[in-house]
Amino acid sequence: MRTTIVLLAWICCSFATQAQAKNSNVTGILGAFADEINYLLTQVQQKKETIIQQVHFTEGILQGKKVVIAQTGIGKVNAAITTTLMLEHYKPRAIIFTGIAGGVNPALQPGDLVIGTRVAYHDYGAIVPDSIVRKPTRNPFTLKENPLYFSCDTVLVARARSISHNISLEKIRRANGEQAPQIISGTIVTGDVFVSSNRAAQNLADQLQADATEMEGAAVAQVCWQQKTPFIVIRSMSDNANNNAHTDVAAFYQIAARNSAKFVMAILK
Repeated sequence: MRTTIVLLAWICCSFATQAQAKNSNVTGILGAFADEINYLLTQVQQKKETIIQQVHFTEGILQGKKVVIAQTGIGKVNAAITTTLMLEHYKPRAIIFTGIAGGVNPALQPGDLVIGTRVAYHDYGAIVPDSIVRKPTRNPFTLKENPLYFSCDTVLVARARSISHNISLEKIRRANGEQAPQIISGTIVTGDVFVSSNRAAQNLADQLQADATEMEGAAVAQVCWQQKTPFIVIRSMSDNANNNAHTDVAAFYQIAARNSAKFVMAILK
């Protein structure tokens, strides 16, 4: 954990001395792995590909808006590195993270979506007997504590909520037939582990009021928060982070990833 903390601190501060004038015409979109951004890339027009520090960035027009899209890789440090590079080189007006997650809210099923209103780490803090005490991160420059929960941009959240009632997404095949995904707003938590445990999922719901768990969002949020860039995290459930998660994710991750990407496109429109 100490290595991860040091790396995240270095990433967050690596370009803080540079002027961070935002490019109000460009929205940054990130996903952890290929399936989370592939649908978006097929829809981008006027593509321009650039490689920076081995990271592939695709600029273009999506839904009539200028965007830059990149794959971060899985995990917090990978996500923070790519977010930093995107902010430094493209200075987007906002960052949208899209992809899959495990639902820990018992009302969620695979295929449902969570609009992130706030994001937190679930593996940052101190390990004590039988528990983890979660603590806030700290800004490496001011040495002030960051919030335990990073709030997603209220304008982006409002936009996402406004389209959630009438958007048409791919239906999910379930035991009782095909159903449209449920879309809620809530808390997303992040850690460098794939959660596949009934007990762990329940703990995240109880202790952090989490609705979903994943492996990148809070790292992206911390970088954006410290660099004063608006952000939002959109997640589609591939599983319930329970004992069956490994089985469910194989069955649902592709449609979940596409629906999350389609929701992001609707936000842009």
